Amino acid sequence: MRLRLSDIARQAGVSEATVSRVLNDKPGVGQQTRQSVLTALDVLGYERPQALRKHAIGLIGLVVPELENPIFPLYAQTISNVLAGSGYTPVLCTQTPGGVSEDEFVEMLRERAVAGIIFVSGLHADTTASTARYQELKDKRLPVAFVTGHPEGVEAASFSCDDTVAARIAVDHLAGLGHSRIGLVSGPDRYWPVRRKISGYRAAMQGVGPELIELTLFGEQGGHAAASRLIDRGATAVVCGSDMMALGAIRAAEERGLTVPQDFSVVGYDDSPLIAHTNPPLTTVRQPVRDIATAAARALLDEIAGQPTPSSEYLFRPELVVRGSTGAAPRED
Repeated sequence: MRLRLSDIARQAGVSEATVSRVLNDKPGVGQQTRQSVLTALDVLGYERPQALRKHAIGLIGLVVPELENPIFPLYAQTISNVLAGSGYTPVLCTQTPGGVSEDEFVEMLRERAVAGIIFVSGLHADTTASTARYQELKDKRLPVAFVTGHPEGVEAASFSCDDTVAARIAVDHLAGLGHSRIGLVSGPDRYWPVRRKISGYRAAMQGVGPELIELTLFGEQGGHAAASRLIDRGATAVVCGSDMMALGAIRAAEERGLTVPQDFSVVGYDDSPLIAHTNPPLTTVRQPVRDIATAAARALLDEIAGQPTPSSEYLFRPELVVRGSTGAAPRED
């Protein structure tokens, strides 16, 4: 493949002049910028110049979903920092709708001879996807670790937030405020985190009120559509599968002339960066992203070093963060 400075500069977010200095191993470029250029070379599939081959060791693949949900960049940043602190270069592979698939990213990473791969909320979280792709990697002795879900039948380290508990504590909070018509808004139920939230929601709703579940697409638009339907069904509060969905739910309530939280209460999930500064500040269930990400990165590093690692899923307990989007149930007229 013909090396093009413009492609590398665009991928790394630097100037072509900076790319040229790095490729020619010239001084005057910061270590972080130099590493960004080298990572861009790897991602684009270019061979590193001979003078830079010494930098090619210690690559670790990091496969993440689209970055619209701010929780995924936080995962990527934390994992990257842990890997870099141990001398490894993370190769970030971001999936987008209609873009490069997870399997294609994995093939590219294997061609770059990465030392291991961390998957964040990938196909391993989809109950309809085959886990044979991960077993193949294990059979080839490539260290792997998973965040958010565990590929059934594959002995590998996995780290997730306990979504069952997350839904339960959210419902308990709303029930404690007097709500009985509490809805659940989440994504498609083929995903393990969604199934676990449904399980926790149903268990918590026993003796509280009717089950009001609306599954939709992830994201703000999906949350808006699902919350609209729940409001029409008489819900006075909703538990959402993400903070982005919760923002959509708040918008749906306001469009119907409802005030949050006086008329309608909303609980998010994730505690994404800046979510405390929404209007109103969002009550949410915080998943311990930094703890989960750090554990996954260290487990992979341990496996690469030949040390024993977990071979099943480890669940981290979430935390309810009460802010301004939940309040007492409205009085019935």
